[in-house]
Amino acid sequence: MMRPASYLSLAALVLAALALVPAGAHLFALPNKIGLTQDDYFTVQGIYRGWSLFGIVLIGSLAANLALAVALRRERVPCLFAAAGALLMAAVLLLFFAFIYPANQATANWTAVPENWDMLRRQWEYGHAVNAVLTFAAFICVAASALGTRREI
Repeated sequence: MMRPASYLSLAALVLAALALVPAGAHLFALPNKIGLTQDDYFTVQGIYRGWSLFGIVLIGSLAANLALAVALRRERVPCLFAAAGALLMAAVLLLFFAFIYPANQATANWTAVPENWDMLRRQWEYGHAVNAVLTFAAFICVAASALGTRREI
């Protein structure tokens, strides 16, 4: 029978993996999108409508990692990995609200073209690229936490 921390590990792993889906898509699309003309770029950005729902996954991942860190507080290394995963997911959310969300707002979710659209594009694209790396690092942390507790599952 699995102990409660094992269920939290599974939830944290699944949520981090789900968070990697849009993060990876943004990262790997960047080289093909960053040089597009204004018209082409705004057309392509339309494919992301509705992706804001993935924010729920980010918040869930943060919460699952925090809960896991608390559950593993007596196990130093797995707890530290879970806490690091939570900190990384918090950094993802902070970066989103500091750089990506303002670009979305300034462009009305890429339906309006402000004068500084190219600067906003770089802010949006590179913000997502950094978030992909942070999300991957969070996934690695929660995986390391789960591996550190596997002898007790």
